[in-house]
Amino acid sequence: MPLNFPQAIGGKLLFFVKNLSVLLWGSILIGIGLAIFSYKAFVLGLPTSPGQQTKTWTVQAQITFKGQRGPAIVDLKVPKITPGFSILDEDFISSKFGLTLQAERESRTAQWAIRRARGDLVLYYRLFVAPSTRFVDWQQKPSFPYPPDFEEPYASAIRAIMDDVRNESADVSTYTRELLQQLNAEHPNENIALIRNNARDDTAWTMQIIDILKGVRIPARILWGIPLGEASNDVALQQLLQVHNGEAWLTFNPRSGAEGIPDNFLAWKTGNEPLIELTGGEDAEITFSITSSYRDLIEVTRLGAKQLDSALLAMSPIALPVPNQNVYRLLLMLPIGALVVVCFRTFIGVSTFGTFMPILIALAFRETQLLWGLLSFSVIVMIGLFIRFYLERLMLLLVPRLTSILIIVLILMLVISLVSNLLGLERVLSVALFPMVILAMTIERMSITWEEHGAREALYQGLGSLLVASVGYLLMSNEDLTYLMFVFPEMLLVLLGLSLWMGRYTGYRLTELWRFRALASDQ
Repeated sequence: MPLNFPQAIGGKLLFFVKNLSVLLWGSILIGIGLAIFSYKAFVLGLPTSPGQQTKTWTVQAQITFKGQRGPAIVDLKVPKITPGFSILDEDFISSKFGLTLQAERESRTAQWAIRRARGDLVLYYRLFVAPSTRFVDWQQKPSFPYPPDFEEPYASAIRAIMDDVRNESADVSTYTRELLQQLNAEHPNENIALIRNNARDDTAWTMQIIDILKGVRIPARILWGIPLGEASNDVALQQLLQVHNGEAWLTFNPRSGAEGIPDNFLAWKTGNEPLIELTGGEDAEITFSITSSYRDLIEVTRLGAKQLDSALLAMSPIALPVPNQNVYRLLLMLPIGALVVVCFRTFIGVSTFGTFMPILIALAFRETQLLWGLLSFSVIVMIGLFIRFYLERLMLLLVPRLTSILIIVLILMLVISLVSNLLGLERVLSVALFPMVILAMTIERMSITWEEHGAREALYQGLGSLLVASVGYLLMSNEDLTYLMFVFPEMLLVLLGLSLWMGRYTGYRLTELWRFRALASDQ
């Protein structure tokens, strides 16, 4: 029959289009899976391996005051924006007080209220935080301040300082840095000395710097925070200076001039508003205490993402109840075993009894361990095979024969378990976890293969099934891989893409290369 050239070209084109479609869909699935994985690992901070721990801190604010036998209201500024840290959880502890939490754009206020406040009263606010690489910052852009009116001789001294600083700076950042350097110089001139003598404490010193910056229309404010260290029962709020350069808030130490927020500095509030306000009471005091501990990084990340209301973690197996989590820890490993079967059958050419039967055997090996599992499986199949050959002589129908084999397999498993219990072999007791139906079907398939293709082919497929099951067990029982599939279930998309790619393979298998090695040597 003559060659139809257009049909040949069309066939090749169709083959190319199909390959291209598979390659495209596989790439899309793998790309989506890796993109979600990268976001959860590098943005949300989910650990990529089990057992990692991180340091966490508990900060407690204790408020004490005396009631005046009437209504009382307590307002406390609590953190909202915490650069370098993520808020894991918070507790508001009080007795008979009502609580409301008022949130603004960059601040929050906890308000306790009670109808009759009598005697000494105590309120607690407890905050749980952990280090975070997620970028958070204050986004609200302030208005330009009006220059304050300074009295003499301070007005002249401040003007002289501002002129010197302006000549030696280029922008808001360099202006602030140069101003702090001059104000904190070891050998100050008379103008600097006059300014220093006017500051009674650290707060007055920082407020004086803010007023000087207002003189050149630079927005500035105080950042209050707590240095997180080891356990301490009396921690004082510390203050930093913040200036706005038109795009973002820059933070400086008002004493040393160092730029940036120090390590382990928990931002609490900004501005001059009081930390605590009391109405209907007296003698209000607040004390801070901190303690640190180590927690699993996965739990810390889960709590932090819960505060962020992350949809990815809300739809993750981590959010399931514990019994369901245990089920999916096992089920999510099945695609790994399936990929092992694909590799052995498609690229190596190993034959097995059934397509996915080795995966079920591998699941049983997770409980029996590999050595005892191989031994128990081989003994049961071997004995069952001899009994199957005897049943063949009885000329039974298919379903009754399979039922008989199933019952025999159960009897064998029971006998092995009883004998193992008498001998104290606890590992072998887990033979009961083998899937009986799979064992029965394996015996049936092996006997049919034995009759149709001979003992060699039957043993070859049996050993191939055990080989694939063993490799599948080693991968499916790997803790790192189990953790990765459970915490990052989007890796299923990656496995799906790989299976699509493998599905278009039409080349030689390794066993075929070995089988036809003589042809290659002749050429």
